[in-house]
Order: sequence, then structure tokens, then C-alpha cells
Amino acid sequence: MTETEIKKSISFEDFKTEVLNDYQIAVVSRECSLLGRREVLTGKAKFGIFGDGKEVPQLAMAKAFKNGDFRSGYYRDQTFMMAIGELTIQQFFAGLYGHPDIENDPMSGGRQMGGHFATHSLDENGNWKNLTQQKNSSADISPTAGQMPRLLGLAQASKIYRNVKEIKAENNFSVQGNEVAWGTIGNASTSEGLFFETINAAGVLQVPMVISVWDDEYGISVHARYQTTKENISEILKGFQRDEDNKGYEIIKVKGWDYAELVAAYEKASTIAREEHVPVLMHVHELTQPQGHSTSGSHERYKNEERLSWEKEYDCIAQMKKWMLENNIANEEELKAIDDQAKKDVRDGKKAAWTAYTAPIKAEKKELVDLLNEIAGNSPNKVFIEKFANELDAIKEPIRKELLVTARKVLRLIVGEAGKGKLAQWIKDYTAKIQPKYSSHLYSESEKNALNIEGVAPEYDENAENVDGRVIVRDNFDALFAKYPEALVFGEDCGNIGDVNQGLEGMQEKYGDFRVCDAGIREATILGQGIGMAMRGLRPIAEIQYLDYLLYAIQIMSDDLATLQYRTAGKQKAPLIIRTRGHRLEGIWHSGSPMGMIINALRGMHVLVPRDMTKAAGFYNTLLETDEPALIIECLNGYRLKEKMPTNMGEFKTPLGVVETIKEGTDITLVSYGSTLRLVEQAAKELLEKGIDAEIIDIQSLLPFDINHDIVKSVAKTNRLLVIDEDVPGGASAYILQKVLDEQNAYRHLDSKPETLTAKAHRPAYGTDGDYFSKPSAEDIYEKVYAIMHESNPEQYPELY
Repeated sequence: MTETEIKKSISFEDFKTEVLNDYQIAVVSRECSLLGRREVLTGKAKFGIFGDGKEVPQLAMAKAFKNGDFRSGYYRDQTFMMAIGELTIQQFFAGLYGHPDIENDPMSGGRQMGGHFATHSLDENGNWKNLTQQKNSSADISPTAGQMPRLLGLAQASKIYRNVKEIKAENNFSVQGNEVAWGTIGNASTSEGLFFETINAAGVLQVPMVISVWDDEYGISVHARYQTTKENISEILKGFQRDEDNKGYEIIKVKGWDYAELVAAYEKASTIAREEHVPVLMHVHELTQPQGHSTSGSHERYKNEERLSWEKEYDCIAQMKKWMLENNIANEEELKAIDDQAKKDVRDGKKAAWTAYTAPIKAEKKELVDLLNEIAGNSPNKVFIEKFANELDAIKEPIRKELLVTARKVLRLIVGEAGKGKLAQWIKDYTAKIQPKYSSHLYSESEKNALNIEGVAPEYDENAENVDGRVIVRDNFDALFAKYPEALVFGEDCGNIGDVNQGLEGMQEKYGDFRVCDAGIREATILGQGIGMAMRGLRPIAEIQYLDYLLYAIQIMSDDLATLQYRTAGKQKAPLIIRTRGHRLEGIWHSGSPMGMIINALRGMHVLVPRDMTKAAGFYNTLLETDEPALIIECLNGYRLKEKMPTNMGEFKTPLGVVETIKEGTDITLVSYGSTLRLVEQAAKELLEKGIDAEIIDIQSLLPFDINHDIVKSVAKTNRLLVIDEDVPGGASAYILQKVLDEQNAYRHLDSKPETLTAKAHRPAYGTDGDYFSKPSAEDIYEKVYAIMHESNPEQYPELY
């Protein structure tokens, strides 16, 4: 018997119970929105953005949502999360208050404002749970449409699991690829490029994805006439509708207030996506937003009386109630009882959440007040300390900031007194206890943290052959694909031709076009494919053809990928490897090194800059043993340079955060990375002819950076430092200097001013001369070092100019 037949055969009483349960969830969700707004306006919460007006379609979506499925949605989906059993009233308010405890606010441990939802993919040790036995929600982000690229990858994972036979059929991530990825987005956000890029990519890939557009005709205060051509997203996407001759989408348009129609429509969408692996667009229109966009304003300012009157009548809960009464499913008395109970339950849940949030802070306040009064008793500043203590004690609902502000101000008063030690220790202990609530899990805290993976040197035969660097990368990928059946690579020109530099030559023919595949020119969704698949247990390598084109995807990398472990307090991960190539070649958009931008946007990821292909291959080998995301930037001009062929392909590992001294010296420390190192080495040889012995250090890894502090050891020997970098002035060179001077305290050992040598402020001009006049040359490096040595010993090194 099919699921539909089973539903048709249930008794009226069972049907009534199911409908009334749905109604109860909708009413509870609405009461949460209403009371949540009041909590913001009274100052208990900072900001609120709620799902009122979207309750009924979310109930229908939840009915079609199965174990193993994934949601990639936005901040209106509280009813859906309640309906799948992953959000309680108390948790809703804990998120609104920003409770920094993952047990109380399981969505983010207070790191994201309320309305951003997630489930736990990882256990307390950072290991995968069985995702097929639970309903899953990928962690939300605020940037509109930013959830769309990830949705593509979550859906594509099902296609991979269904078609790649090398992956074990029984695992924690998929049951024969039957899982659907469900996306939600507001109608106005469909104007974003990320939405259209995802729509196109999903149509090409034919993945099991259902996108619901919640259409209430507005984007904040801006009407749909300014957002969407024809004011109708399903109308303008009609060309994507599949037919007998062409693959595409199934497009379904449904009224957001019609409970029965919505349930049928979502069941249909689920069946199509799950069984046929066809993407579905659900245009859920005629929705309302009873309280406006958020707590920052009122919708009465931009909606006329006619619209407000229509919204009151066609509110989805009001229409559901009307439908139940007209069809004798329930009477007024039964529904009023549900309404009244919902109000009580929400008030009780709010109170419990507030108590749980404030109780520990009140206990901490009492502890500090008692300590301050004790210190005051023996202090000549007694009057002032007691004033601070009394003011703090008078705060009925304190926050932790107020505790530390008071403690640190009192510490200044007693800096020369006996009580200073106790208070200073309290501040240290309190900060050590509380700071992790807001700062943990920027990187993995599991055993698979990349810094736990030790390096393994490449091994060579006695008569090791010198080969093009691209051959080393290619043969290493071959070893990795054989070793890890869940590993796959995709990007522009990755498949048929084996990438533009032949680093994947022959891999598609050997491993198939599901594991080594081409992608369209769409960098943001290439990243999204990788994020979503990595969140479902695959080990994707997403290739961006050139480093300069990474900018198309950097918003996704920064807002979504780099923050994932942090914003879920370690409950989700996406160990995606991003492969690209950059640095010196030709012209503005094929020779970029925007490293300062990248490293400052991607905290939470690793950024690796190998100088040759053996080092790059070693990074891939290391990362596939970790559970963290990383960006590897291969040297664009290194694929045809000769390197010795290792024998332990797939096994040697380049450690992260470890620098390498590639030439020892005594006079000056030269620090660089990537392609520029070859110029540094050339300049160092020429400097040696003048008696200047430079030590050369290859950074290798920008994030993390020199975890053993080896650079300062070099500076202690040479007493001089020059950082050579092909980023713009003040880019990565400023970051490197901050690390070496500030964190490693290298200033203590310097006899000369630490200096940088960077590219010019403009993008590199085209051609060999363009490169020479835009980026550091061997002559620039030579003369910069010579000038530093001249300053210290002008007689031995007279001025060049």
C-alpha cells in the first residue's frame, strides 16, 4: 500500500487528530512570534525576526520531510523546525535571548540571533552521527540567498550516493540516495544572483532538491514590483519547466493559506524529487507577514489599508481555522481550547528560558558582589568599592559584560593593595570560563583537527625521475581517489580535459564522471556543491580555476563555510578542500595574489600556499585526514617546472602551520611563500657574491601561521627581517609582520627596521614587462636587502643609488 493510500484509509478521528496537532503547532509558533516581538521591545532580547504568516505551508513541508533529508533555509522557518520536533518553545526563546549554552540553545549556543536554525550532525567528540536516522537542518546564515549554493550540494550528495558504487551502500549519510534537500527563501531574495545561479545549476545536475519560495509580495518594505519581473517568480522561471523532451524543473504554484492544497502539493514534490531526482520549485504565494519584516519597524508604514485588510482575512492560520470549521473537523470550542493552551504553553516556555538564561549570571553576580564587599572591608578605597558593588547588586537582570566592567574598574582602584590578587584571579578565572562560550570551535576541536596530523616526508628512489610538477599532482590525486572512495573533484574543465594544467589528466576516464566532473562557469555554486556534499560525509575537492575568480565565491566561503563549526558550536562541519591556482602569470585577472583579503575573510578555514607541487600534494594528503575546510593555492607557473617524483604517493604529508627553512644564513631573514620564493632564492645567490648571507624561510601556511615560532628563532640569529610578498602593500605582508613582531616578539632581536617588499598597489599589468613592473623582482629583492645592510654597514655596502 502506498503512503497516499495509507493516508486515505485512516479513520476520521485519526485524520482529525493529525490536523488539530498541526493547528496546535501553528498557533504555538504564532504565539512565539507575538511574544518574541514583545520581548525585544521591552529590552530583554536585542532583535527579533520571526516566521509569522508562514506557519501553514511549513507544516505541509514538514509532513513530506523524512529522516535523512536536509533543510537549507532562512530565518522564517520556526514552524517547520517545531513540526519536525527540532525546536521547542523554550529553545525558541533561548535563541532569542542569545543563551550561550548549546544545551539551552541547540541552534547555535547563542552565537546567532534567533531564527537561525540547525540540527546536530556531530556528537560531543566531533564525530558524525547517523544522519539517516534523524531529520537534518544545515545551519542558517543571514545573508539573503546565501543558503542556496549549500542547498545544491546537499542535494547533489544524494545523487553521488545513488550512483557511486564504490561508496558503501550502508553508511551514516544516505540510504541509496533517497534523501531530498529542502530549501526555503523569501520571494524578494530570489532577486539575488545566488538564487539564479543555484536554480540553473540544479537544473543542469538534476538533483533531488525542493525550493520553497515564501511569497508575501514584499522584501522588507519594497514591493514585488521592484523585485521580480512580472512580480511572479514561477512565471519568469517557466522556461525551466521540464517536458517530454527536456530535463528541467517541476514547478508547482500553491496558495500559502490553503492547508489541504499545500499538503497535497508537498507530497507531490517530495515524490518527484525523491524518486526521480528532479528539482522542484514550490512557489507558495498569497502569504502574509502579520508583524512586518522584523522588530526594527512596523509594516503599517508601507502597506495600505486594503493590503492590511486582505492580510487579516487571508492569514494562513485564520484560513486553516475557517477550513476546519467548514468541514466539521473541529468546532469553535475545541479550537479556542487549543488557542488558550498555546498561549499558556508559550508564556511558560518563555519564562523557563529566561530563568535558565539569567540564573547562572545572577549566581555569578552574587559571587562577585560578595568578593568586592570582602575586599572593600580592608581597603582605603572602601567607599568607592562599595559603590561599585551596590550598583552591580542593584541590577535585577545583569549581563556578563556588567560583571566584568565592574570587576575591572575596581581592580584599577586596588592595584597596590592586598586585595588585588584575589580580584585579579577572579577576573582571570571568570574570563577563562566564559570566553569559550563565545569563542570556541572557530576550528575543529576534535581529534581530527589539522594540527594533530604529523608531517610525513616524500620518499624517493635513488634514481628518482625529474618530472613536470603537474605529474606529481596528478599521480597523487590518482592515489587519493583509490584510497578514498568518498573523495571527488569538480570544477571548470576538471573532467574531460583533466583541468587546464593537466593535474587531473585521465582521472575522469578512470574514476567516472560522478567523481571527476566538469562544472559550469559558476564559482559560487561550485563552492556550494562542495559545502553541501561535505556536510553529508563526502570529501569533495572544489576547483576554482584561478585565484582571482575566487572573489565570486568568497562571500559563501566567508559567511557559510568558514563560520560553520563556530556558529554551531562544533555541531556541524564541512571538511571541504578548495583547489585553485594563482600568483604570477599574465594580466590583471590571471596573476592575482589578494592574500590579505582572503586570510582576513576566511578565519575558520586553513589557507595554504605551497611553493611547488610536491608540497601541494602533501597538503591534500594531510587534509583528507582532517575534518576542517581549507584553501590550497597552487603556483600557477609551477606545473611545468621539474620536481623529483616521490614513491609514496598519497601518503606523504605537508604539515599545516609549519614553516620550512630552505636556505640557512646569518645576515638577514627573508620570509616569503609561493612563486615569489624562486625569486628570493635567485636574489640570495647574488647577494652571497657580495658577502650577504640571507636565511630564507618558506611560510607554506598562512592560516595557521608558524605555530612553532621558528621565524623568531631565525630573527634572533640574523637580527634583520624582510617580508617579500606579491599582495598589495599592507596586505598579507602586514598580517605576517603582526604575527612575527607582535605574537612572536621578534622586535626584541632586531638591529634594523623590519621591512616589507610587496607588489604595487595596482593590479598586475599584462605581459612579462607588466609582471616585472608590478610585482617584486629578483632585482627588487636584492636591492632591498642591500639597502638594509647599507644602513647597518655603509662602508662595506655603499649606496647603490
